[in-house]
Amino acid sequence: MPEADALGSMLDEWEATTPGGTDSRSVRLPGRPASVAGADSVRYETAFADPRDRGDDAAVLELRGLYAHSEVQVGGDRVGGSGPVEHDCYFRPLRIPFRPEPETELAVTCHAPRDRFGGLHDTDLVPDSASVPGIWWDVSLESKSLPYIESIDAEPEVTADGAKLHLKTTVVTGAAVDERITYSLRPAGEHQTRGMMERAAVDTDGPGKTVLEHTVDVSDASLWWPRELGEQHLYELRAKLAQSVHRITTGICNTTVRDGRLLVNGEPVPIRGVNLLTDDEMDVDRALELNANLVRAHAHVLPEELYTRCNEKGLLVWQDLPLTGPGGFDTDRGKEVARNLAGQYGRHPSLAVYGVHDNPVDAFADGLGSSFSDRLRLRWRAWRSSYDDGPAKAIAGALPGTRAVFPVVAGPGVGADAGAYYPGWEYGDPDGIDSLLDRYPAEIVAEFGAGALAADAGNARSAVAGFDWGKHDRHVSGGVAASQAYQATVFRTVIEQLRRTQTGSIAFALRDTDTAGMGVFSRNGSRKAAADVIEEAYRPLQAFLVTPGRTESDVVVVNDTPLGRSVTLKWEAGGNGGSFTLTIDAGGRSTAGPIEIPGEADSVRLTVSVPEQTVEVEYDR
Repeated sequence: MPEADALGSMLDEWEATTPGGTDSRSVRLPGRPASVAGADSVRYETAFADPRDRGDDAAVLELRGLYAHSEVQVGGDRVGGSGPVEHDCYFRPLRIPFRPEPETELAVTCHAPRDRFGGLHDTDLVPDSASVPGIWWDVSLESKSLPYIESIDAEPEVTADGAKLHLKTTVVTGAAVDERITYSLRPAGEHQTRGMMERAAVDTDGPGKTVLEHTVDVSDASLWWPRELGEQHLYELRAKLAQSVHRITTGICNTTVRDGRLLVNGEPVPIRGVNLLTDDEMDVDRALELNANLVRAHAHVLPEELYTRCNEKGLLVWQDLPLTGPGGFDTDRGKEVARNLAGQYGRHPSLAVYGVHDNPVDAFADGLGSSFSDRLRLRWRAWRSSYDDGPAKAIAGALPGTRAVFPVVAGPGVGADAGAYYPGWEYGDPDGIDSLLDRYPAEIVAEFGAGALAADAGNARSAVAGFDWGKHDRHVSGGVAASQAYQATVFRTVIEQLRRTQTGSIAFALRDTDTAGMGVFSRNGSRKAAADVIEEAYRPLQAFLVTPGRTESDVVVVNDTPLGRSVTLKWEAGGNGGSFTLTIDAGGRSTAGPIEIPGEADSVRLTVSVPEQTVEVEYDR
């Protein structure tokens, strides 16, 4: 059998053609070839030598990130089937077992979305280069002896007696089989620790794929916790059938929503999050830089590598279905997508929340300004908005009950489960978040923010994907520095209010998809000014002025840590200053003051001290 690297290189070089195109072009996969960006369909062709080891029965072609609707034709004899294979779920790997020829031809035809479930990549929030129909994440060949275990879906469940792992194991056979699978479970990384072992029967009539359901009881389960609440305990599940061994890593964590608040393993978790429009593994580290404890995959599905990193780092994931924007959709198709999503990612303990329908009503498509009449218009327009959330709730019902679910994320007046509120960008001023929440309460604001330039756009303004120049220019009259300063002001004003009122906040967005955007990091990963603002405002222990621009203000100290705290709060403003001693419950807040701020003071400095750390924040005036 060829070495692993050689197997991979067999599938590096492809020829790509588009409908009506007269020429093919050489491309490398996996990836999103820029040379075919903008095409509605692309056909990729390659050929490879027999990759099987001596004595193995089959080769297995695996395609991951196959976007969005595809047909795959592979030469040789398919195990348990024939003809082309269709696939319409890009986050679910497609695995095709077959008996190859000495040289096997492979053709993969990928189409742009044919339904409403293209998600983020079927919108103008991302450039064409990010939405190329193709094989985005991985393509590989393996040599296998039949029968073998193809995959295991695992859904952990916390119970009164411990925990359970609900398993769906896919087995591939070349003939009738009457054997047993042996499952063993032990803590990951602790190979000397005794685990549990169970067996389940496999009984098939002939060649093909069979799904076996089995539940493993986990006694004295060690739970997985977000990084600020505890340890990230993981388990390794090993399954053996004949000569085939398959391993997955999982963890046990339960999330629910009570009164709009997220509970993880029964403990309340104040949400400090960021929306992801990109899927680079380093986005996890960027989110942690900002003191975020959650990332929301905004209307798209993250590759497995990001989940693995979130599992290890203790970062929660809010995973949307790829469904966004106004318009009807097929509810049954949505349920199918939801079940596939839960099956593929349910094993990951970091997966805390499912979202179904993002921004279903475009109530403010023409934009609103900041005058008094504009605010009245906001109230009228929101009052007139209507949306039937029945289909979204029906899809939510197809998801497992072991995770929190928010069926709808939407703007004011829709009655959504979580808010998409953009004061200071779509309407009004940033400090309007107070009155907005009074009129349209939300325990979690899943989207808020403003856009900013990463560099001078010059004459290329119209070519920037997902950036509303009209909204930007209503608020900013200068260049890059002014643009980023305004964005930072919006984020600081909104986050501070949300944290003072203990409202979950998820900033939109972490990173740009183009040369300007809603991100606080540019497309290439450099920071905008707002990144520093979020990092400071998202510190688990932090103090905030209630009315920063006035000569008198209360101070709120927020404690998102899992421990009650006795803190010392000091303040300085011009020649004035003072201190308070406050006791704050875990996940709570405490108010001190008011403090007197001299009119001539250039700034106000707040310092919060506990034995192990001191946190400072400064307000310019």
